[in-house]
Amino acid sequence: MRRLYLRIYFAVLASLAVFALAAGLLWHSFADHGPAGQAQEVAAMLARNALPPAGASKAEHQAALDRLAADLRADVALFGVDRSPLAAVGKPLPAPVEGREGGGWMYRWGSRPVWAVRLPDGRWLEARMPREGGFPGYRIFLMLALLALAVGVGAYPVARRLTRRLERLQAGVEALGAGDLSARVRTTGHDEVARLAESFNRAAARIEELVGAHKTLLANASHELRTPLARIRMAVELMKESADPKRKAGLEQDIAELDALIDEILLASRLDAVKDLERVEDVDLLALAAEECARYEGAQLDGEPVTVRGGPRLLRRMVRNLLENAKRHGAPPVEVRVAGTAQGAELSVCDHGAGIAEAERERVFEPFYRAGTGQGSGLGLALVRQIARRHGGDARCAPQSGRTSCFIVVLPAA
Repeated sequence: MRRLYLRIYFAVLASLAVFALAAGLLWHSFADHGPAGQAQEVAAMLARNALPPAGASKAEHQAALDRLAADLRADVALFGVDRSPLAAVGKPLPAPVEGREGGGWMYRWGSRPVWAVRLPDGRWLEARMPREGGFPGYRIFLMLALLALAVGVGAYPVARRLTRRLERLQAGVEALGAGDLSARVRTTGHDEVARLAESFNRAAARIEELVGAHKTLLANASHELRTPLARIRMAVELMKESADPKRKAGLEQDIAELDALIDEILLASRLDAVKDLERVEDVDLLALAAEECARYEGAQLDGEPVTVRGGPRLLRRMVRNLLENAKRHGAPPVEVRVAGTAQGAELSVCDHGAGIAEAERERVFEPFYRAGTGQGSGLGLALVRQIARRHGGDARCAPQSGRTSCFIVVLPAA
């Protein structure tokens, strides 16, 4: 993508080029009028008085031209009415082109311009000044070029300073969009760009404040729910044999589910709040999966040892959530496989349940979403994807042949 400061800078240079070209064309158009026209009439009068009549011989024309061009150190030529050469001093000069009726400067590519004067009797007198005398038009074009160069050099830092602030603003917006709520932009100046940066900083501060308040409320609410849960659990224990066993078992299950939900909410809040992993080490993904599969009846493990770099507790929680999801919503057998790939390590957990519709394979990773009903009671798969992305990988739902439901996690190898 072309840089904005280069576009601004080239626009300035193009404007200067157009200005210089227009100035040169205007000067060329009007250079022969005014004082230059008066000088042409004076030169024509002097030449008419010094030259012989039009009917004189070429020798007389040459002698008169030698006297007229003496000490001028210029190339001078005299042409007849029919534009044929009559006399010349110095280097030869081109005859006036057919169709030209008035005097003035004549330009030819690769040579110095020639000044032509048409005498009252129809003859033409041409003169070309020596190189050291110069031509004022060249100096004008040179001054225009130097002016354009000076403005171009001065315009570059101005355009670069303006767009550098826009680049800083863009970097701040991208950082905020990537999740860095503390991103701010340094404001300089008092123009529209500075006011835009100040508005961005205020908006980012407000967003950070709102998200922080939400996280704090969620964490505090989860902690506060621990106390009534402990009291309910204590009451269930005190009931002992006096309570209905079925009711007691159902109550204990509800308490366990609520406790697990609170634990998931706390873990999700901690992952949102903490940027870096608390503990990072090399983890054998196959060994970790074997330990978790041992807790679930009907879980079959296959694969090869693959080492990944990450947090052991989070990776264990990720595998456990996948197995728990297969147990609750799938059907045995649950097949777990660990393999090494070009990207790193691949963990797949598949079952033989009802499967997940293609339209819902992304939505199942949303919090409190369950395929088919749209409503769930946990953050299991949402935590799986969150933990995988925190380790530089990702999670997806991709059924394979013979397996109706299959969740695949790809992690970079150590």
